[in-house]
Amino acid sequence: MSNDTIGNVWVYIEQDGGKIADVSLELVGKAGALAAELGVSTEGIILGKSIGEDLTTMLHEYGCDNVFVAEHDDFEHFTAVPYAKTIVGLVQEHTPNIFMFGATPVGRSLAPRIASELQAGLTADCTSLRIDEFVDRKTKETMKNKLMQIRPAFGGNIIATIVNSWQDPQMVTVREGVMPLGEREAGRTGTITRVPVELAPEDVLVKVLERFKEESDLDLKGAQIIVAGGYGVGSKENFRLIIKLADALGGAVGASRAAVDAGWIDHDHQVGQTGVTVRPRLYIACGISGSVQHRAGMAESAKIIAINNDPDALIFGIADYGIVGNLNDIVPKMIAAYKTRL
Repeated sequence: MSNDTIGNVWVYIEQDGGKIADVSLELVGKAGALAAELGVSTEGIILGKSIGEDLTTMLHEYGCDNVFVAEHDDFEHFTAVPYAKTIVGLVQEHTPNIFMFGATPVGRSLAPRIASELQAGLTADCTSLRIDEFVDRKTKETMKNKLMQIRPAFGGNIIATIVNSWQDPQMVTVREGVMPLGEREAGRTGTITRVPVELAPEDVLVKVLERFKEESDLDLKGAQIIVAGGYGVGSKENFRLIIKLADALGGAVGASRAAVDAGWIDHDHQVGQTGVTVRPRLYIACGISGSVQHRAGMAESAKIIAINNDPDALIFGIADYGIVGNLNDIVPKMIAAYKTRL
């Protein structure tokens, strides 16, 4: 496939109340890297009732060469049908090669509808993307410049690489936090393409009359220090040690899925494949075995300290420092030592 026939790389830009979702900006950076390798452009598509110039400027500065802007009164709040109809029309007109969505509730609702209408392939919850060639085992055809869509599979027990042999676009949803946020280049400019929106009455049968939104005080993804507890902590009462250590260090509290499933802490604190992906400067894993599902969410932390009474625990394989022992003895000593230094 020559570059003359390769479409551009698109990112669906999720915004709510004039604020762009972090995952969309993360994807713009990755889209730019993929587009540069393919020799094409990076384009974003953003929908809303009124899209301010500050948003398009931000997208240009993060790496979008062009931003498709679709404005309509019925786009004030996300509803899947009118959003999908507008985007499908754009894809059919401009034929992008790659189309990326954040694996958020909005992205997971919107992307499958668009893929179904376009009869395009879609890989969900990707954790990595790269460009490579692919040889079809049936036809023996070599396809160049294909998107390798990488994600955990079979409950996280293997890492699968998926290739779309269907017609473009190659569509993916990507988990939040797995792509690093690129540098914002102040003053970078690009183009804006205004999209005419035509909706029929049957496209807007569902309307949001009133919405209640509760902001969370927890910003696990942005925390620089995280102390996380797993099922090895032993009990909800013991989990208070994890909270105390996090408080002493001025960090956030994380947890494995097993600890969350046990009811020791809310799901908002879950790190891993079905939780949040984090990259703190310091990650302290207490009583966490280190399953591949959990490692998928924290393996890129700058420094990892693991505390576990099992010397063969998988978490020690990625830890910078490992402490073998009973966390009920070790964690109080860490708290006391830190408070003494203060």
